[in-house]
Amino acid sequence: MIGLNSGHRRSRDANAVVTGAGSGIGQAFAVEIARRGGSVVVSDINESAAQRTVDVITDQGGKAMALRCDVSSPQEVAVLSREAQGWFVGPPTLVVNNAGVGAGGQMIGDTPLEDWRWTMGINLWGVVHGCHEFVPLLRAAGYGGIINVASAAAFGAAPRMAQYNVSKAGVLALSETLSAELSGTGVHVSVVCPTFVKTNILDNGRITADLTALAARLMRLSGVSATRVARTTLDAHDRGALYVVPQPDAKAAWAMKRHLPRTYTRGAGLLARVGPLNDGG
Repeated sequence: MIGLNSGHRRSRDANAVVTGAGSGIGQAFAVEIARRGGSVVVSDINESAAQRTVDVITDQGGKAMALRCDVSSPQEVAVLSREAQGWFVGPPTLVVNNAGVGAGGQMIGDTPLEDWRWTMGINLWGVVHGCHEFVPLLRAAGYGGIINVASAAAFGAAPRMAQYNVSKAGVLALSETLSAELSGTGVHVSVVCPTFVKTNILDNGRITADLTALAARLMRLSGVSATRVARTTLDAHDRGALYVVPQPDAKAAWAMKRHLPRTYTRGAGLLARVGPLNDGG
């Protein structure tokens, strides 16, 4: 049975559902999974964007279907699950919970609570909804994979990024818990924590102008391609990795935060006071 073959590469010939796949990392995941022989349900809140991704896949000889879904709505994610199962004629074998938004620029206490709710609704609750709907299907099948897209912000804790940091830290904790719960079931969990990736996440976020300008500059200077992140993550998932930290700066922050947490926090605060994120910078 395929589920008992520990050497099987889950990213190959998968029946995959990818959320937020109309652009950026989600699109890269969808295109790469299709390149690896998979059939992909391309989900996005922007159905036209999802269809463009489908067009890219089908133009390359792959198989894909576009579905609109607002992941902050449990009802819409439930519909996504039913539609995907109908198209696959069975459960998916790989689910990538990727949909997310950018947010930040204000201090805790200044950030409107509505911005907190909006960010958490998509970045965290969207992943919760995806896991709630799809994990029971994978568990019952005894085979498959879940990839949750978090961020280095999950452990980076940069000032003026609280709602984004908290949402991604929640995704990290959810993934760790899910990995423990699914141990021995044949279903594997990976969580990817990138830093700057060259995507359009800044376009539709709730981010102050100064932070948007800084992030755009850093994205141009140090950002890697979404395709690279997707391929690195899928390869790591096939090897059985839980944590995928795909860039050197993310790895350095991860190591320092774990081994020198107090020094790391003080350093982050100092940079915020004297660097481009301070009120006068």
